Amino acid sequence: MDLMEYQAKTVFAKHGVGTTVGEVVHTPEEARAAAEKLGGGTVVVKAQVLTGGRGKAGGVKLAANPDEAEERAREILGLDIKGHIVKTLNIVPAAAIAEEYYFSFLIDRANRNYLCIASAAGGMEIEEVAHTNPDAVAKISIDPATGVDEAKAREIATAAGYPADIIDAVAPEIVKLYGVFLAEDATLVEVNPLVKLKDGRVEALDGKVSLDENADFRHPEHAAFADSSAADPLEAAAKAKGLNYVKLDGSVGIIGNGAGLVMSTLDVVAYAGEEFGGVKPANFLDIGGGASAEVMANGLEIIISDAQVKSVFVNVFGGITACDAVANGIVQAFELLAARGEAVSKPLVVRLDGNNAEEGRRILDEAGLAGLERVDTMDGAAKRAAELAAK
Repeated sequence: MDLMEYQAKTVFAKHGVGTTVGEVVHTPEEARAAAEKLGGGTVVVKAQVLTGGRGKAGGVKLAANPDEAEERAREILGLDIKGHIVKTLNIVPAAAIAEEYYFSFLIDRANRNYLCIASAAGGMEIEEVAHTNPDAVAKISIDPATGVDEAKAREIATAAGYPADIIDAVAPEIVKLYGVFLAEDATLVEVNPLVKLKDGRVEALDGKVSLDENADFRHPEHAAFADSSAADPLEAAAKAKGLNYVKLDGSVGIIGNGAGLVMSTLDVVAYAGEEFGGVKPANFLDIGGGASAEVMANGLEIIISDAQVKSVFVNVFGGITACDAVANGIVQAFELLAARGEAVSKPLVVRLDGNNAEEGRRILDEAGLAGLERVDTMDGAAKRAAELAAK
């Protein structure tokens, strides 16, 4: 789960990182009141969306007084930033910035380690810096067994090229940011910019935090960060049913057992769809190892409720779960959905292979389910599903 800036800074503050959370508002009038509460001076009105590039898109603006804060808020609210509509603003006092830097901790999956990426060149152009002058961006491997103490923090700050006069101030902040990374089970903790203020203090002026949802059982408090208004309604419904589902922009609904098989299915459908005018997959849905009637019914219910879906491709390779169990699950899923008043009305293409495939195919053939076609090969089934979607 990705956090909005004000949420990330709230987490930073919880762990003692130098930052200013400011006020969170949703209307121009609230922005004015927040500016007054913050002393009536210059504030920054910042769009809160889960994407980068806010400043370049006009989502971050200065306001010299409460009147301007209300006006700037009116300009930013409702703004479309890379497909994200601004509904929330963060109002913070304008900072007296002397210098800007970049800093982050993340998981280095390739090396089964943690990684710190830091640079003395921070701010909006950090991506360009990384592209044109990669030597200006330091990458420091972090051993999880030893972590980051003050000595390691100083090593990181020096490698990043931070000025010598801020090492004493920035090292403790690096240690605290590592504390955020570990304690919150984050996959990313990023500060851009990490700033030196004119009075010499170091502050996390912005923040981006991604939390590992696999660790949610350790952090019930993280549920408060979820933004239900920003979530896709189909993804939210699937999550409530315990399904591994991701909405995509296509017309062939996909159900498979196993993430690797589903990913391959997406590729095969996209390839087959080129013959039919660019038909693409509508979703990723992994039902895992157990294709019970309830799991299959829930998956089909989510997919057929997507107005973009024109056909459904169920691609199952029987392993621990045999194909006959999957076939029975599909038959019972049709019955369950019919009983709910949600009968499957879209064409369904099923490919079964692996453990007990012949028995599974026999069950489906004898069931004679309306709209269901059985195709024995993955490529053939993908082509048929794409063809049906195109029709």
